[in-house]
Amino acid sequence: MVEVMAPLSTSKVLILGGGLIGLSIAHALAKTGKSVEVLSRRRHEAAGFVAAGMLAPHAEGLQGNLLKLGQASLNQIPHWVQTIEKDSGINCGLRKCGIVVPFLNIEDQKRYPTASLGYPLTQNQLNKEVPGISSKWKSGLLFKQDGQIDNRRRLMRALEKACVELGVIFQEGSEVLQITSKKDIFEGVLIQTAEGKVKKINATDAILCSGAWSQNLYNDVPIFPVKGQMFSIQGPKDALKRIIFGPGIYMVPREDGLIVVGATSERNAGFTEGLTPNGQSALQEGINSLLPIASKWPHMERWWGFRPCSPDEAPIIGNSSLQGLWIATGHHRNGVLLASITSQLLTKLICKQSLKKEEKALLAAFRWNRFNSIK
Repeated sequence: MVEVMAPLSTSKVLILGGGLIGLSIAHALAKTGKSVEVLSRRRHEAAGFVAAGMLAPHAEGLQGNLLKLGQASLNQIPHWVQTIEKDSGINCGLRKCGIVVPFLNIEDQKRYPTASLGYPLTQNQLNKEVPGISSKWKSGLLFKQDGQIDNRRRLMRALEKACVELGVIFQEGSEVLQITSKKDIFEGVLIQTAEGKVKKINATDAILCSGAWSQNLYNDVPIFPVKGQMFSIQGPKDALKRIIFGPGIYMVPREDGLIVVGATSERNAGFTEGLTPNGQSALQEGINSLLPIASKWPHMERWWGFRPCSPDEAPIIGNSSLQGLWIATGHHRNGVLLASITSQLLTKLICKQSLKKEEKALLAAFRWNRFNSIK
């Protein structure tokens, strides 16, 4: 028997997924006075808990509309974080530390997609920015405008607490089984609670932000998992002041000397859980290649997660084919960077606020049906 739970009010919004994107949208909507309920199977699975927290639209060499989206989000992140910190009382560890991208030769550096937006480094300058970097790296680019946030230890917890303070309801351990609709209009969801009961929750609006599992609920979003393995090492405080972003490897230093090292990109792993010797060896080899001295620093923690990826490795943001069902998924490597702009855009859409010209253009670029064949 299915128990039907009526919405608390016509303005109730369901958040289908309790990861970083879901929490960011829940917080933004609650700030407008909306009644918000977060449905989450296991929040610790969320990519926001396993990412390194880089804010790197320039250092990652993003291009086109994805670069524009990343830059727009990066510009508003300081205010966004300030709001979260005020509502939660938790410092989120935002740092504009800059990111160094090393190159084997000057030709590779010049060909980098965002080379014109970075400061070119000679080998001597590279050695000063990153003491101990391997001598095989002959030049680099410094992106002073990029940085990081401590998502794993601070931001996620701060968002959870800020949401609670604003009255957001959490149903942790509740798995969304099905989205229900009638005549292309969203009606609600069927969930299985942590106690095993199947219930139907009615609502006028819901946001699909279930990360790598999004397609399980809504087949129109072509999202698939890309597994990533990571670990952390403890270096001396201030041993590494800049993030190093190398080919297939990055090292993100926190203020206390902890360094997050990532990440593998396993497209064929599906939802296979666990660490693998090959994945961990690849990360260790990456450290040896970038910063050999760090190979001696002790390991602290190892983990894995699943990035939500779309065919063009860009997010899906906006409406869907169902009236009342909204989408915010597929952020792949850039969920932490794009959480701010995603929550802003979805809040404006749901609250029927006016959109700027550039916001309309971004929503058009990342619409759900862009993968359909153009006839």
